[in-house]
Amino acid sequence: MGILIEGTSSAAKFLRANGITFFKVRQEIVDLLGKSDLFFFSPEHPPLTEQAQRALDKAIEEKLKSGDDGEITPSHILLGLWSETDSAGQRILETLGFTDEKAKELVNYIDEGAAFSSR
Repeated sequence: MGILIEGTSSAAKFLRANGITFFKVRQEIVDLLGKSDLFFFSPEHPPLTEQAQRALDKAIEEKLKSGDDGEITPSHILLGLWSETDSAGQRILETLGFTDEKAKELVNYIDEGAAFSSR
């Protein structure tokens, strides 16, 4: 949801071009995980599940594989989420039409700066 809320990154544009919107993701989260009680935490130290930490670690790996200088982008985070098999994030993305093919398309977009399609 954070990638879609940010809205201007390549990852956000890629998701929207492929029909994955904030509202669809939010509904899938509720359908998959249910509604939770609100709780507060420090923004500097948000609680992470083991799956979330592994997804972030995989985002770092994706960044290192690219060989580019600079920061980890939302695209790297999206690929990290996708690669975390059987996680809530991957299941939600899959339900909304994200596939291994779309992940490869996103990798090509990152690596080559090529335009992505809305297939």
